Amino acid sequence: MTKPKVLLTRKLAEPILAYLQEHLDCTMWDQEGSMPRAELEAKIHDYEGVMLSGGPINASFLEKAPRLRVVSSVSVGYNHFDIEAMRARRVIGTHTPYVLDDTVADLVLALMLSAGRRVAELDAFVKQGNWKKGGVKEEQLFGMDVHHATVGIIGMGRIGEAIAKRAVHGFDMKLLYHSRTAKPDIEARFGGRFCSLEELLKEADYVVLMTPLSPETAKLIRAEHFDLMKPTAFFINASRGQTVDEQALTQALQQGKIRGAGLDVFELEPVSPDNPLLKLPNVVTLPHIGSATDQTRYEMAKLAAHNLVGALTGGKVHVVPELKELVEA
Repeated sequence: MTKPKVLLTRKLAEPILAYLQEHLDCTMWDQEGSMPRAELEAKIHDYEGVMLSGGPINASFLEKAPRLRVVSSVSVGYNHFDIEAMRARRVIGTHTPYVLDDTVADLVLALMLSAGRRVAELDAFVKQGNWKKGGVKEEQLFGMDVHHATVGIIGMGRIGEAIAKRAVHGFDMKLLYHSRTAKPDIEARFGGRFCSLEELLKEADYVVLMTPLSPETAKLIRAEHFDLMKPTAFFINASRGQTVDEQALTQALQQGKIRGAGLDVFELEPVSPDNPLLKLPNVVTLPHIGSATDQTRYEMAKLAAHNLVGALTGGKVHVVPELKELVEA
């Protein structure tokens, strides 16, 4: 029996590749990094499945892939999927939820601690030779506590829940949350309070944005929202850069409307060296590393491989919610 042909756009660990080869006819990019987009588009014509980490899957791409049945994304987010175009072509889109929840939650706590206690700023202060007797007043090095502060989580999904667990049980923080619906289990487990976005912004010491990117959440947080926040508050974003009006965030920080920020994501990535956020000492900036640990990336690739095999052989898959009807029909 002929195995379905699939294209793998990154080098994979040997156990994952061996699993795929057991079930599928695999062609794998064997160089560092991801397969260049132009090469992907040139090759995709003959393949029934592709495993990748990003890049738009839209009508233009699908026109080049007449045999394509499944796109397995090594990510939990799938804003690179053109859902309508994929539905029209009946191409399944899969993703990798669950396996990265704890890792991303860890990073959010790291951003909160780093921003609140000025870790990156004061690390640079020491390394630049500025820590001298009589050099600055001790008060100039003070930060803000995380313990017993109020955290407001916008988007109480699986990762939001993992953040709440760490914040409440680890740091005795008070929890506010805003999501599409109230979640009584969150309130029972963590003492959280469901509230409006405006109420959360007014009361939280640390505002954590964890919504997926969609037409409804694009630039969800704008200038009027930063105006509501405390001048002592910190804004943390580990969702997608496009969920925030970045210019408004920059102005809020420059004008002292909020005290600081911790950012793992930006509107344009990689971030431009000219982005004014990179010049602000009260902003912690990371290169979109929410899930970037060896073990988590391995587990993500493993799950993506199982999704690819399942979609092409009739097994279990983690289909993105908007395309579930393609496997349930």
